[in-house]
Amino acid sequence: MLNDTRIITAQGQDWNVAILGPEHAERTLLVCNGIGASVDTIGPFVQHFKRTRLVAFDVPGVGRSPTPMLPYRFSNLTRMLNIILDQLAIDQVDVFGVSWGGGLAQQFAYDFQSRCRSLTLAATAAGLVMVPGNLKVLSKMATPKRYMDPNYMMSVGAEIYGGDVAMKQELLREHAAAMQAGDRRGYLYQLMAGVGWTSYLFLRQIQLPSLILMGSDDPIVPPINGKILAHRLPNATLEYVDCGHMFVLTQAEQIADRIETFIHAH
Repeated sequence: MLNDTRIITAQGQDWNVAILGPEHAERTLLVCNGIGASVDTIGPFVQHFKRTRLVAFDVPGVGRSPTPMLPYRFSNLTRMLNIILDQLAIDQVDVFGVSWGGGLAQQFAYDFQSRCRSLTLAATAAGLVMVPGNLKVLSKMATPKRYMDPNYMMSVGAEIYGGDVAMKQELLREHAAAMQAGDRRGYLYQLMAGVGWTSYLFLRQIQLPSLILMGSDDPIVPPINGKILAHRLPNATLEYVDCGHMFVLTQAEQIADRIETFIHAH
């Protein structure tokens, strides 16, 4: 099994990049993580892939990727990710994005569609054109405190994430312990990257086979947003998961198997 972590520089910005999974895999999955979440948090998810190599990364300002001097947009990140894949000598990828990373995944699939084989989106939306979640929950997400204070994460996790989190406190505790928090400016830059952004106008141009997974009890991204994505993406399959926002963590094996089945079918 591969477990190769390195620093790669693209357009003057250092990125912490991890290459994980089977060494002689048939496909490569580019993993775009949620806001504030470092590479370390996907360990329970990665271990269930049997035929797929994963390329994951810390977004600038998160984990071991230093915070840039200036804010960025999703399109700035996709250009740098394209350069990183060149440096890794990886030609084509299947793209997976969860929550905030779903926006980045959509932008990458649009900007570099010829490099992508498929698109999988989990617990995410089309940006500005979306049905918002619970305002009380969203207000707690405006701060990175849950990533910097494991005790705070444990106290608000069930309310923020919904679904199985309340019953799987040990998983949430391990998730909080795995966090490699960046600084507050890095978190702010991630929030700013999505301000005013929407994929709604360009989704119809993404012809890739697309799988959309939505939590049926998600207080952050209500499941109706999956219907918006599926309506706009020409080649989309929409499925609901009986869980909240964190089903990639609470149902790691089932979700990894579903994604792997989907990408290898295309």
